[in-house]
Amino acid sequence: MNAASDPQAGATPPGGGRPLGEAAALVNNLSAALQAELIETHISWVLLAGDTAYKIKKPVRLAFVDYGDLAARRHFCEEEVRLNQRLAPSLYLGVTRITGTPGAPALDGAGPVLEYAVRMRRFAPGALFSEQLASNTFSADGVDRLATLLAGFHAGAPRVDATSDFASPARRRASALAALEGVRPLASADVFAALRAWLEAEADALAALWTSRKAEGRVRECHGDLHLANVVTHDGGVVAFDCIEFDPALRWVDVLDDLAFAVMDFDARGRRDLAFRLLNGWLDRTGDHGGLPTLRFSLVYRALVRAQVEHLRQASSAAAQRYLQAARGWIAPRDVRLSITHGLPGSGKSFASQRLLEQQGAIRLRSDVERKRLFGLGLLEDSRARGLNLYDAETTARTYQHLFETARIALQAGYPVILDAAFLRRAERTQAQALARTLGVPFSIIACEAPLPVLRARLLGRRGDPSEADTAVLERLSVVAEPLAEDELAWVHAMPGDVMS
Repeated sequence: MNAASDPQAGATPPGGGRPLGEAAALVNNLSAALQAELIETHISWVLLAGDTAYKIKKPVRLAFVDYGDLAARRHFCEEEVRLNQRLAPSLYLGVTRITGTPGAPALDGAGPVLEYAVRMRRFAPGALFSEQLASNTFSADGVDRLATLLAGFHAGAPRVDATSDFASPARRRASALAALEGVRPLASADVFAALRAWLEAEADALAALWTSRKAEGRVRECHGDLHLANVVTHDGGVVAFDCIEFDPALRWVDVLDDLAFAVMDFDARGRRDLAFRLLNGWLDRTGDHGGLPTLRFSLVYRALVRAQVEHLRQASSAAAQRYLQAARGWIAPRDVRLSITHGLPGSGKSFASQRLLEQQGAIRLRSDVERKRLFGLGLLEDSRARGLNLYDAETTARTYQHLFETARIALQAGYPVILDAAFLRRAERTQAQALARTLGVPFSIIACEAPLPVLRARLLGRRGDPSEADTAVLERLSVVAEPLAEDELAWVHAMPGDVMS
């Protein structure tokens, strides 16, 4: 839409400031001078000129943002650059002054400042994750890069002050109910009532956990708006841009709530496989499985936010209905089950479990990852360089105990769980089956096999994998491995279209 066609063009923001019509004329004149393409949103204009983009904030005062004064617009331009340079330093270049006269504006020239603009590098058309999904050009490698990016970002983000009201149970409840109210025109009375009842019940149930997570430092200065139109492939990597600068409460959130936006958006766009690939990639790097009971609430809330935004853009938007349906889907009962892998190192357990977690929408716990976590090691850190032996009997027993404890959390939160571990001993498999029986969920085994020469060759060629099992470990385990007994074969799960090898 052209700036001059804005229905508010003749309005003057409450409390003074540049009238919106005058600002629109200024932007149109600057666009013409730069020979730029002009894009408009409800709170800003963006000029695309050559390899640079200029984002100019509208002089508006709305319920959620106040850009009414020039000083405020300058402040929020500076905040936008500061905050977004955390995740997108290659895109955000600085703040540009718009000078000259309204009829002949210039960039960083002489004379008084008429407006301010955020100056950014342009990225290639079609580079947004949302665009790539729509055009079927998206690569799953982008999900893994995003998981790595966000895990590192969340780990280093500042923690909220303990006295702050940000992300308090009362605020989280109120925000979700407000988002629901915003989609009332889209929902039938029954759907609205069901969502409201679910949100209120979950808010009551989660209040103590939300409070404890905040005390633990899980509430941090995050991005706040991680939908897939704010994530882009750029310069061979992945960056997230356009974080929330105008309302601190929207970015000082639980780290899992921040991640939930992107997880929800993959699912709402019909790619639950990628949603759970992202979730598991982030969990592998952060170990924040204790927050899983809160995740479903965040997913519903984020879906309602996007439904409201799309409805405001276009009342009959199919996208708004899509997000509303996504919210409804997350409150539906799930097919909760426990699966374990079985096989020697190199037999394809992680390959099989990756496929299954994407098919089922499951939480996967990898023994190779969790074993390292017990010693404070990252995914790809070399334990041997630290003088550690992670494959002795004591460490293996600790690892399995940790897997079972974490699996219980995820199962009780309503997610299918896959335990990606060797499970070579009957006692270990029996313990897993007992956990499933105690929680009343189905149990299955993913059996992975290959000849020893093949396993040796795979281990010798393995690179960039969390597993440190080498051929010496393989030889030792192949001797002590207890094959599946006849009564266990009834639990073996066949992967469709696959031979486990």
